[in-house]
Amino acid sequence: MTAPTARRRGPLTARRPGILTMRRRGLRDTATGALWFLGPLAALVAVWAVAVQVSGAPMRVFPQVTDVLRALGDMWSSGDLFRHLGASLRRAGLGMVLALVTGLPFGIALGASRVLSAFFLPLLRFSVALAGIAWIPIATLWFGYGDRAVIFIVWNAMFFALTYNAMLGVRQIPTEVLRAARSMGTGRLRMFWEVLLPGALPSIVTGLRVGLGYGWRGLVAAEIIATNAGLGYALFQAQKYFQTDVIIASMLIIGVLWLLMDRLLLAPLERRTVERWGMTGARS
Repeated sequence: MTAPTARRRGPLTARRPGILTMRRRGLRDTATGALWFLGPLAALVAVWAVAVQVSGAPMRVFPQVTDVLRALGDMWSSGDLFRHLGASLRRAGLGMVLALVTGLPFGIALGASRVLSAFFLPLLRFSVALAGIAWIPIATLWFGYGDRAVIFIVWNAMFFALTYNAMLGVRQIPTEVLRAARSMGTGRLRMFWEVLLPGALPSIVTGLRVGLGYGWRGLVAAEIIATNAGLGYALFQAQKYFQTDVIIASMLIIGVLWLLMDRLLLAPLERRTVERWGMTGARS
């Protein structure tokens, strides 16, 4: 009775240390990544606190860390934080969806057709330099002051990055794959969904990460001018009333929110997409 029992438990006891080792290693890697993520921010806050204390700068010039924390608490308790944050995230999300719906098909069409790319590529490169913030004056003329102007700016900032990266992604698909799909009589719609879009996906996700960064900056700039709510508007209002602590608090919210989106959502999505579709070397 004892021998069979030993044989049955042997593999379990052999596997258990390996599983525990893998879990500990995963926890250690997670802790190390969190330390590298939070360490520079903590160092910056420490330098900020010491510099303000040593220089004796008044709050109107540059506030102390405690002043900014107090301003954040006031924004939280008054509900302004959630109002501005919700408005900004809603506009960014709508602009991103519009950019994906319009930019991806156009970019894939440019990558699949040399004639289209030869015609539109100079215009695309010209427009990249003007995308986003440069369009704010004309956006307010077209759409007035409000959500539509800001959403247009986010769309405009993201559209060209997504289109360009989608075009490059299609061009990186091996010619043998395209020829094989055509030889099997693959229709255009099926070619788009099953060959071109999956093949270009790693480059598309990279374009999404870059484009959303452009869109986020355009969003804040447009909100300063064209709205009465949002993180950019909070910055503008604080400047009017010389509330430097609120200005710095709003800047911290904008920066930390983008950092969290990029490192916790966009970078892992890009890495997994690149690894999933067989590219060499995941990006971070």
